[in-house]
Amino acid sequence: QVISPEKTEPAVSPEEIQTELDEEMENDICKVWDMSMDEDVASFLQEFNAPDIFMGVFAKSKCPRLTEICVGILGNMACFQDICMSISKDENLGQVLLQRLCDSDSPTLLETSRLLLTCLSQPEVANVWVERIRENPSVYDCVCFIMSSSTNVELLVKVGEVVDKLFDLDEELMLNWIKNGTCRSVGPSVDDSPEELPDFKIVPCILEAAKQVRSDNPEGLDVYMHILQLLTTVDEGIQAIVQAPDGGKETWSLLYDLVCHELCQPDDPPIIVQEQKTVLASILSVLSAMFASQTDQEYTKMRKSKSCFYMPLIGSLIRILQYMEGCGKKSVDNSKESEQQETGRADLSEEDFHLKILKDICCELLSNMLQELTKENTLEGLHQGHLNEQTCSCAFQNLLPLYFASVESFLEVLREADHTLADNLEKRFPNLKVQA
Repeated sequence: QVISPEKTEPAVSPEEIQTELDEEMENDICKVWDMSMDEDVASFLQEFNAPDIFMGVFAKSKCPRLTEICVGILGNMACFQDICMSISKDENLGQVLLQRLCDSDSPTLLETSRLLLTCLSQPEVANVWVERIRENPSVYDCVCFIMSSSTNVELLVKVGEVVDKLFDLDEELMLNWIKNGTCRSVGPSVDDSPEELPDFKIVPCILEAAKQVRSDNPEGLDVYMHILQLLTTVDEGIQAIVQAPDGGKETWSLLYDLVCHELCQPDDPPIIVQEQKTVLASILSVLSAMFASQTDQEYTKMRKSKSCFYMPLIGSLIRILQYMEGCGKKSVDNSKESEQQETGRADLSEEDFHLKILKDICCELLSNMLQELTKENTLEGLHQGHLNEQTCSCAFQNLLPLYFASVESFLEVLREADHTLADNLEKRFPNLKVQA
């Protein structure tokens, strides 16, 4: 009735078709929406061909609220495996639902993203949706547009979860999206000039979304940092980050700021590392990949020219290791790690396993950075308080014996900056011998 009004007024234009639900109608449909979370109700709706009815709504409706509710009902129905399989195998419905990602209505976009995430999370149908999305270039454009322009944090988090799931499920799709930014978008073009073509578009879109969610939604920040980490698992992804127009400077600066000024801070209790372990692991993994990539990038020049840019990150890495020791977790103790190498991963709890990953990533980045330190950097670190006997001892304790060469190299530089401190550390770690 809402989408097919009686034709009593032939002069009615499409713009005048009802765009609002009256209160009674909205209340009734919302009751169905709520009840569709029940499996029996969802099954009844499926038998009643509700998906086909909703297809008609999507095709004709000019009412955003009605569209949102219908997608929401489908999202609830998709939570049940058999119904999800039926919805997913309907090619026409699948295409229509993907088209909803181009909607301008944020609540509809949110429900569409929730529906897609529900389907992608069910192994029986995930590949159907991955293939469908891979064959739909408009999905990439719509997702990038949402990430780069929306200020709706809830929507950004849900879209981020969809992208994270897609990249985790299918590396080929991730590679296509990484390369997509260097190609002309599918569809008519009004300007063929090369200047109009985006360059690795996916990375700045992810960064923009991360900036929007960072203050209001820690879980959302975790999602977007994990997307960046997934990009670094392929060479094309790392290049997409470090060969951006700014040479990776924006990515490095955002991640640097999060580690040095927002996460795991000096006034936080050590237990904070438990809460932030996954987001820290993702961030440090990306920083480590960038640090090890190419030395001629802008962010590298910046960190080499300014020790003030360099030392706080080393200080933050050591603080993370100190906090992990403060938590007293056996899984991050060296002897426990050796034991786990023999007994396998099964004995580790999920929490301990994530802490171990964080420690490994933290140590790798710290060792690489210590090898790059100059006497001037080290003097600045001593002056700022990032380096002292306590912090250096913590670093050595965690880096040895795996990163012996890195520690040895740093100790030589430290001896030039502070001979007494170097001697004290050498006494605490007698296996280190620095040539006079």
